[in-house]
This record gives sequence, C-alpha cells and structure tokens, in this order.
Amino acid sequence: MLETFDNPRPERDYEIVIRCPEFTSVCPKTGLPDFGTITIRYVPDRACVELKSLKLYLVEYRNRGIFYEAAVNAILDDLAKACRPRRMEVEGAFTARGGITTTVVARTP
Repeated sequence: MLETFDNPRPERDYEIVIRCPEFTSVCPKTGLPDFGTITIRYVPDRACVELKSLKLYLVEYRNRGIFYEAAVNAILDDLAKACRPRRMEVEGAFTARGGITTTVVARTP
C-alpha cells in the first residue's frame, strides 16, 4: 500500500521530515482511542515515500488495537521496507492518558 517515487537527488544526503499530528489508534487493553503525533525523519536512498499513500496507510491504524511501542516499530518496519532509506527514525509522541505521556522512538541501524 505504501508507494514511493524516485529520489530526485540520490547522490546527495538530505533529510526528509514528515509530521503526522493526527495519528490515532486504539488501546488494546481498554478499547479507548489513543492520539499522537508521528514524526518520520529519513535520508532517502533511491526512493522517497509518497505522502498520499502514507496518509492512507496511517489512517488504517485508526481502528486497530495496538500498543504505542508496536505501532511505532511497525511503521518503521513498513516504511523502511517500502523505500529502503539510508537511515530512518520514527517517533510517536502520544497525548496524556491518566496524567502520563509517552514518546517512543525507533531507528534503523
């Protein structure tokens, strides 16, 4: 489902930062909605992530029961597989629940 397009400057290292401030999923324990911001930072190699396909991909989490840690790592795995970047980081900064906020960061090696 994730689409890519050719990197227009594959000879150059440059960073792409994508912010998705309306990420939602469902807590698998309580069934309550979780809200957060997903930030993706990557240095593309031959391909870049196409944003409309990314938006549609992230919307699929809306009704999915998944813990924060699993969601962030799944997003990283799927994006890294789709575009094979030189390096990538996915951060999930989730809103407070019960007075506690959580930020999860996963990176490619």
